[in-house]
Amino acid sequence: MNTILVINAGSSSIKFQLFAAGGERSLKRLLKGRIEGIGVKPLLVTEGVEPGMTTEVRYSAAEVPNVPEAMRRVGGWLREAVHGFPMAVGHRVVHGGPEFHQPVIVDAATLAKLERFVSLAPLHQPNNLEPIRALMAQAPSLLQVACFDTAFHRGHPDVADRYAIPGKFYAEGVRRYGFHGLSYEYIASRLREIDPRVASGRVIVAHLGSGASMCAMVDGRSVDSTMGFTALDGLPMGTRPGHIDPGVILYLVDRGMSTADLQRMLYHDCGLKGLSGISNDMRELLVSDRTEAALAIDYFVYRAALAAGSLAAAMSGLDAFVFTAGIGENAPEIRARIAARLGWMGAKLDAKANDRGGPLISAGDSRIPLYVVPTDEELMIAQHTASVLMRSGRSL
Repeated sequence: MNTILVINAGSSSIKFQLFAAGGERSLKRLLKGRIEGIGVKPLLVTEGVEPGMTTEVRYSAAEVPNVPEAMRRVGGWLREAVHGFPMAVGHRVVHGGPEFHQPVIVDAATLAKLERFVSLAPLHQPNNLEPIRALMAQAPSLLQVACFDTAFHRGHPDVADRYAIPGKFYAEGVRRYGFHGLSYEYIASRLREIDPRVASGRVIVAHLGSGASMCAMVDGRSVDSTMGFTALDGLPMGTRPGHIDPGVILYLVDRGMSTADLQRMLYHDCGLKGLSGISNDMRELLVSDRTEAALAIDYFVYRAALAAGSLAAAMSGLDAFVFTAGIGENAPEIRARIAARLGWMGAKLDAKANDRGGPLISAGDSRIPLYVVPTDEELMIAQHTASVLMRSGRSL
């Protein structure tokens, strides 16, 4: 059986899914899993597609001290569980920079190019690339495909991609890239199945999770996004601030903060965590009775509504609004509060449908349909990997 392995690696965890491959659109999910607590309390958890097919394997910190060793453990478990090795591995890579606008087969030269973008996504890029490097060492002949979060947003008009700074910096690659593209690409494909008429119109998709952004789509194509040069911009996130006056950064530099200190603060100590002083987890904030938690939630909702107005202006109107990702899919209260702020555009929520989780959560007389659509970045990566395999002349 031909299989495709999908890897989504973070700083202390690796998420993976295995698909049986019969073609680009003929993919069957076989299992999914994660190894978390790398270097601290490593735990490998796997789930089959059938209920009750869950396994857990615990390791000591010495046994799995880093991502390469974690990849070796995942590979060993997979070889035993499915009696074979995948024909290809698809990886989520957050930043493709100005050069990469579609999935690519990764070789040593490509890996070196992708390493140049580490400073643009320091939370993600190093961890995305580490499993690729580890697999190159462990299985040099294994085909690996990088799928980029920035790719879906390529093709924006210049007015959406440029910053009002000297043009030489744009030539160097300083531009608005946008992120969460694999998620948006999947939602665009699902909308065509759910409501083709809506999918062909002007849609805002809100990818609300620990990382959060919003995308304006016309006929399933991205025309603008709240994120820019890095994954710091736009909406407030779990630990990232979102939109911030550059003068604040200059002020902090004048106060003596180093680049390393600024990077640490902006990526790890801001957003919901910074505002609340409690947690970066929306679930914890929603059950808290502290005023700081309420402020963080209010700010998150307020900025989301502002962004929606901006993106609607970019499209000269709005035909539908979609919630997705961890908060968007699982927090009815946040959906309700954002929807209430969109009332001036004609949005009206059906409270019972919202509590059920959709997919359609708007009232019958709402001018703008509101949807909840679960995202599936891993399936998108598997589809891209299968497509690259077929283009390279390899049979599935």
